[in-house]
Amino acid sequence: MSMADARSADVLDALYATLQARKGGDPAKSYVASLYARGTDTILKKIGEEAAETIIAAKDCASGGALERVKMVHEVADLWFHVMVLMAAYDVPLSALTDELARRAGRSGHDEKASRSPS
Repeated sequence: MSMADARSADVLDALYATLQARKGGDPAKSYVASLYARGTDTILKKIGEEAAETIIAAKDCASGGALERVKMVHEVADLWFHVMVLMAAYDVPLSALTDELARRAGRSGHDEKASRSPS
């Protein structure tokens, strides 16, 4: 693992630990605690909002320059953050996500999707 990969993993691990620690916190003092206090529907709504903002930023990035790229990175960070809040809300560890991504590594996306059982 490269140093950059290790730093990335450390940042995500530290963020996840903070998200877990904010459970039961004072909603007046913590944005994350306020999300937990308002419930899963609020977290899901934020994910939807951030996904839409990410799409818009990506479309702008395709036709823009460095500033649009920075805006897209900010929106993707917001999206990942809120998805991680959801994962922490359900006590789904980051390793569950990385294990799933590792399982898919080297497989065709078409083959992987076809292998899923219909739901």
